[in-house]
Amino acid sequence: MHQVHRCDSAHNANTDCALSQRAGSGRWSVPEMGRRGVVSVGRRAAEPGKSGAILDTFTRHVAEKGYDGTSFSGVANELGISQGLIVHHYGTKARLLEALHISYMRQRIDEAERIMSAFPTPSEQLAALLHASILYQVVDRNRTVAFQREVARFAQQEENSEGRKLRRHYIGMLHGLLDAGIAAGEFRPIDISIRSLLIFGAAQWAWTWFEPEGRGAAERVGAELVDLTLGSLLIDRTSLPRLSDPGGPLVATVIKIITAAAGPPKELPDR
Repeated sequence: MHQVHRCDSAHNANTDCALSQRAGSGRWSVPEMGRRGVVSVGRRAAEPGKSGAILDTFTRHVAEKGYDGTSFSGVANELGISQGLIVHHYGTKARLLEALHISYMRQRIDEAERIMSAFPTPSEQLAALLHASILYQVVDRNRTVAFQREVARFAQQEENSEGRKLRRHYIGMLHGLLDAGIAAGEFRPIDISIRSLLIFGAAQWAWTWFEPEGRGAAERVGAELVDLTLGSLLIDRTSLPRLSDPGGPLVATVIKIITAAAGPPKELPDR
């Protein structure tokens, strides 16, 4: 089912914000965030000079200003360290971006595997992944925004780079899921390669318009994405209200998985 296909497109989509449960309602909601929407990762940046703190601070700068607007001097000044210490841990700015890319994709693949294992049917699995893709805009906002801002840059990597291999693996998981849904009679026959890019292309650009304090909670936006996507795929749409329900058990399970996985990004070995 998790066959790897030859298709390469970056996908989703760091913040100290976590989803919390509304008292007495059983609903999960996004706690209040900063006005800019991109929140500092101060907890893990509390140890200046550590490679994890460097990567965290660099990631937040990329989320706020983009790769071209981010500099070693800005990261070093904020942490109170020398630029030489950053070079010691990562070598170059490009290698720091590579570390961000790899750590992000490894975590998303790990979570996708656990999400898919938590649900028995392809329609539930796809709905869960779609909900997660929007929830990342708040659960892991800095890393998600930083990753999505630099999608075009990542696409220029060499074919055998680890980042491209990870993206191909993730795309292969999605293709396998759509294949399984068609084989099980849940999804209409479709062009899987094109449909997967259309489906996740919408989530990939969410960083450009999603406002944590603006247009509605991530759960509601995720519900709309599931309704739009599964509504066009399902042969029998009677399960669609359950799959898209922003306060239902499917979303609660997804939140539990992706918040449990939240933590320091996996780093590249020291040079």
